[in-house]
Amino acid sequence: MTTTAPTTTAASRPAPDPMRRRARIAGVLYLLTFVSIPALGLYKPVKDDVGAFLLGAGSDTGVMVGALSEVVIGVAGISTAVVLFPVLKRQNHSAALGIVTARLVETSLIFVGVVSMLTVVTLRTDVVGTTGTDPASLLTTGHTLVAVYTWTFLLSQSLMPVFVDLLLGYVLYRSGLVPRTLPLIAFVGAPLLLVSDIAIFFGVYENVSPLALVAAIPVAVFEVSFGIYLIAKGFKPGAVAALQAGQAVR
Repeated sequence: MTTTAPTTTAASRPAPDPMRRRARIAGVLYLLTFVSIPALGLYKPVKDDVGAFLLGAGSDTGVMVGALSEVVIGVAGISTAVVLFPVLKRQNHSAALGIVTARLVETSLIFVGVVSMLTVVTLRTDVVGTTGTDPASLLTTGHTLVAVYTWTFLLSQSLMPVFVDLLLGYVLYRSGLVPRTLPLIAFVGAPLLLVSDIAIFFGVYENVSPLALVAAIPVAVFEVSFGIYLIAKGFKPGAVAALQAGQAVR
């Protein structure tokens, strides 16, 4: 007599939870948006003295790495909004669409800043030292490109997160998809960052000053915590079920 070992059929395996997978992807993408933090240091030779950089001081490789990291943050940022949109729109379609729009504006401005920095590198490697080059014009162009980067950084990676986090915090708080402590942090951090952005805009202090860094901490805490929570826990099942039921009713 022969015996057959019991086999596990595909039907007995639990079906993968697409909402859990979506939450994990969004969490990873949120954490990826912080890879550009080293860019502030990598751009330092250009921002401190663009004239000296054009003449050979500092590393153009560092600037290239910084630019690449900002491309990553731009792509990751818009991806977070796209991945979360099908979930968030069940609570509030307009707010979810606003998040996507703000992320798109943020990413577009980030790319403008990246192009300005890469253009400085091109001036250094391909233009400086060539026959007929006017050093004064090069210096003016360099300062202009740095100014473009400074303003686009303020509008993209500092101002746009204010709108993203206010809208996201609102949807998360109303839906209960995550613990309500997280959106409360966003409700505190986003207005604080907005006040700091206005102060920078009017020249009260620079965007790399200690006050500016302190003002950005709550927003950073919210976004990091949100990303980690999505990876570790995902959305609350009860809140997801409630949103699905509400969508079915509508």
